[in-house]
Amino acid sequence: MTSVKPSLTSASDMRAALKEGGMISSWFAMGSVPLIEIGALDDFDTAIIDLQHGLWDRMTAHLAVSVLGSKPAIMRVAANTMPAIGEALDSGAEGVLVPLVETAEQARAAVASATFPEEGVRSGGGVRPLSEGFSRYHKRSVNPLIGMMIETAIGVQNAAEIAAVSGVDFVFIGTGDLALSLGCFPKIDERHEAACQSVFDACKEAGIPCGIFTATAEAAAARMEQGYAMSVAANDVDVVLNGFSQAAKIARREVVLKDATRA
Repeated sequence: MTSVKPSLTSASDMRAALKEGGMISSWFAMGSVPLIEIGALDDFDTAIIDLQHGLWDRMTAHLAVSVLGSKPAIMRVAANTMPAIGEALDSGAEGVLVPLVETAEQARAAVASATFPEEGVRSGGGVRPLSEGFSRYHKRSVNPLIGMMIETAIGVQNAAEIAAVSGVDFVFIGTGDLALSLGCFPKIDERHEAACQSVFDACKEAGIPCGIFTATAEAAAARMEQGYAMSVAANDVDVVLNGFSQAAKIARREVVLKDATRA
């Protein structure tokens, strides 16, 4: 059974927890600050804020980090560029998840974008860093958690090289885009699981954690049993969609039952 990691509040805490395995995350795309405040419960180890496909802008992303309080945030950035990665970290997030990484060169560029000089090229600034006091901010965020998303057939082929890049803390499999890239969407076949296993094995060989996107709590638990270091137990779109859909079905069924008893 996977337990909640105690007192995860920083990138170093998450880095250690990933090495232990069993991190459960929530995923937020709807751009709602109140929803992330409600949904990022203590039972989740971290919250992933999706800037790539989500409805977040710079202001709402900043506010989302604020309402999370001490719970660490990971930003799935919009693109593997220095501005996109820098903007995400300026929000105060403890980590970034970089999408569609296919080569070691792209992974090295992402690490550099997330890292201050002299090791990297990240620009210093941002409302939260400056209002906190940049020296203090720099001290606590100089080494953010950096994850690479492998979600294409080319990325799978180069997984060993990506996982071996210095500064990469973990690899995360984007299962949806991977299915599209492999040509097995919407009917997932054995190629998909073989690709996931290939990435998992490459990470194990490199000695770094491997996470994976999962759409349900049951799938998240199953992946944890397989040895993945991180999975997604809930995402806001599905939680809201399924909650409303289920409520409507229950209410309609109750109405039908009452009408039947009156007949």
